[in-house]
Amino acid sequence: MKLINLKIALVWVFTAAIFLGFTSRNNFYARGLKTVVLDAGHGGKDPGTGNGKEKKYALDITLKLGEKIEENFPNVRVLYTRDKDVFVPLHERAAIANKSKADLFISIHCNANPHSKSLRGTETYVMGLHKTQENLDLAKNENNVILYEENYKKSYKGYNPASPLAHIMLANYQNAFMNQSLEFAAKVEKNMSKVGHKSRGVKQAGFIVIWETTMPSVLVETGYLTNSEDSNLLASTSGREKVALAIFRAFEEYKNQIEK
Repeated sequence: MKLINLKIALVWVFTAAIFLGFTSRNNFYARGLKTVVLDAGHGGKDPGTGNGKEKKYALDITLKLGEKIEENFPNVRVLYTRDKDVFVPLHERAAIANKSKADLFISIHCNANPHSKSLRGTETYVMGLHKTQENLDLAKNENNVILYEENYKKSYKGYNPASPLAHIMLANYQNAFMNQSLEFAAKVEKNMSKVGHKSRGVKQAGFIVIWETTMPSVLVETGYLTNSEDSNLLASTSGREKVALAIFRAFEEYKNQIEK
């Protein structure tokens, strides 16, 4: 009798979980996309990769993207974690998105690989498990930004970027909006290909900047500054315009999808 009751309870819990997940997803979609937070990676005393090129290119792409959204969707509130060359701690970037009750968070970066100059293309990341050493190394490099901050161990709940275990634990954190994040990420990579940029696909890794966000969130690596073709593309105004256009088209498709 106890076994039967346990089975019934388990079935009920499983069914409820599915129902609540479906309801939560529908409630989120019902809100539409009213506020987006755009995050230009690095800045100020944190130059990023390429001796300061990353913080410069990321900001320019972010501003171009914001302009496109504002011009085409005047009813959407566009917020920036930075709109000039200043340093903003990672936890403050997430806090800006959470406090504004954003419906989407887009963090924009440039990539680098010291071991290979042939690697090129874009990658759009969502929070999740590091499936390759390359993804883990990238997350470590991006997360090392917190070393520029005072009292970073307090701000990040004891997180130590020098500890391999810390990155593994962080990667196991699952964002409640994983499905929506994946949907948007896929649209970004699809549109990168459409504008003629090489897409390396959607990937997962543990990035602090999207760790505590409470909305669909992605981190876009717009190209490898260690690759001559990518570097030349990102160094040009037209190249950065292409990247911004691809992300905008993904935004447009995603907004139309959740509001139809």
